[in-house]
Amino acid sequence: MIRRSRRSLPATIVALAGLAVCALVATSAIQLLINERPVLDYRRIAEYVHGLDWTALPVVIAGSALAFFGLVLFLAAVLPGRALVLPLQEGGGASIAGASRRGIRAALQASAVAVDGVAAVRLKYRRRKVKAKITPTRTAPDDLGARVDEAVIAQLDRIGPQRRPRVHTKIGRV
Repeated sequence: MIRRSRRSLPATIVALAGLAVCALVATSAIQLLINERPVLDYRRIAEYVHGLDWTALPVVIAGSALAFFGLVLFLAAVLPGRALVLPLQEGGGASIAGASRRGIRAALQASAVAVDGVAAVRLKYRRRKVKAKITPTRTAPDDLGARVDEAVIAQLDRIGPQRRPRVHTKIGRV
């Protein structure tokens, strides 16, 4: 049950580009039907395109840029997105459950802040690693990093993610 992010940005870009092209063509077609001068002069465009040398530098640059943009949109649509809901371990025949990445990160951050001697925590929850950067208080104990590691590991045990990340703690300055 890994829920992944939606592909709304590539879909929006393609939809807006298609809408702009359709609106331009429709406007030109309506202008031709009512005997007005069209926004797009098809004859001039065709003459310009037929007069281009396809090996000219501007044509190659424009074609390469369009191909790159299309490849980026294609890869954004095909490759899997970042998991928003992560699967939890099954326990005692229970059904498969999941927790949001943001919720897991908030729970781990709360357990790290609860350790004596911690003033603030910046926590990053990645696929294989949890990085906690700690700002200690002035009266912080010497083994603060180990205590925070233990608290975060204990919280991970309670949450029970299917893929268990390693915990890495870095202590900053006061």
